[in-house]
Amino acid sequence: MGDVSAPDLISDLPQSIVESILTRLPIRDAVRTSILSSRWRYKWATLTQLLFDEKCVISSNDRCKVEDSLVKFITRTLFLHQGPIHKFQLTTSHLQCCPDIDQWLLFLSRNDIKELVLELGEGEWFRVPSCLFNCKKLTRLDLFRCEFDPPPSFKGFLCLKSLNLHQVLVSPEAIESLISSCPLLESLALSYFDSLALTIIAPNLKYLCLEGEFKDICLENTPLLVAMSVAMYMTDDIAEHFEQSSSCNFNRFLGSVPRLERLIGHIYFTKVVELNQVSFEDMKEILVVLRLITNSPNLRELQISGSSNTLATIDAPDLDFWDDERPSDCTFKQLKLVKMTDMSGVPHEMEFIKFLLANSPVLEMMSISPCVYVMDGRLNMLIELLRFRRASAQAEILFIQD
Repeated sequence: MGDVSAPDLISDLPQSIVESILTRLPIRDAVRTSILSSRWRYKWATLTQLLFDEKCVISSNDRCKVEDSLVKFITRTLFLHQGPIHKFQLTTSHLQCCPDIDQWLLFLSRNDIKELVLELGEGEWFRVPSCLFNCKKLTRLDLFRCEFDPPPSFKGFLCLKSLNLHQVLVSPEAIESLISSCPLLESLALSYFDSLALTIIAPNLKYLCLEGEFKDICLENTPLLVAMSVAMYMTDDIAEHFEQSSSCNFNRFLGSVPRLERLIGHIYFTKVVELNQVSFEDMKEILVVLRLITNSPNLRELQISGSSNTLATIDAPDLDFWDDERPSDCTFKQLKLVKMTDMSGVPHEMEFIKFLLANSPVLEMMSISPCVYVMDGRLNMLIELLRFRRASAQAEILFIQD
């Protein structure tokens, strides 16, 4: 009998399985599959998702060598690619202002790019080229450490559903215009902005994440918003601004979110004093938090991380504040879950917890985690918590001690 060649099972795999295999591989390994057989030589070249990072090339202590290798690898990959590219992601600290990125973006703008993620590291900021604004089919755009300046002729990303701008140099007017000109926008994240006054018009927005120094926020048209995370870093001038006009600001802030179900708040006040971060010893912060949650009638979940200084409890501010500022007719009719972390048991902290328990008739769970610096006072804190009146008979208090 003559020799019978063994079947080439790898080459005979269905195209759908081949695509599934290649998609799960790092791009460097996907390219290497070209050596498996002649039929696999350019299988990788039809991938619709291209994710690049520094692992694409051999590591070296020579930064210039790594940068050069990475540029050549990405350029060659794009040059040999066939068909549409739906997702392009570049995560690197080596190519901040590499001119080749402009050429890559020009290439992508002509290949039906739908998802674009540029996450660049420390160094000189990358200025986004104008060709980006020609990507008409974008559904997701993530930019990290970039300069972003839409041209006057830009009419918006009509298909964009997710926008994430992290440490992006852009004018408030440009952000507002961009948001309002993306009619399908569902998810918006803005982080590390300084003293930003912002009006958001996004009728399809469902998820909002804000982190930075915000001087004024107005949700003018966000009727579908269901989840919001707010992390505020307030300098003295911004804190003073909120103290003078916070009632107006927060009525405007939450006045257009009738469907809001989930609110996560992290409020940080930064001052040039002995205590760099204070929370429930500062009346400005308490006012901000109160106005934030009392203007959320459909709130279902609340998470707050504290930053209290236990030494300040000796001279705690007058607790009459709660009689003067606490809304008398406030009821959280849908609040079911409250999670509070890094609590230290300071008087205003406990008053805030008492306020929530007394005005949440459907509350199911309140979990409280003391901060690591509170050891001796934990038992007293727990005893006081158990004494508080609860509007909900089903409410359970979970005291977590790590």
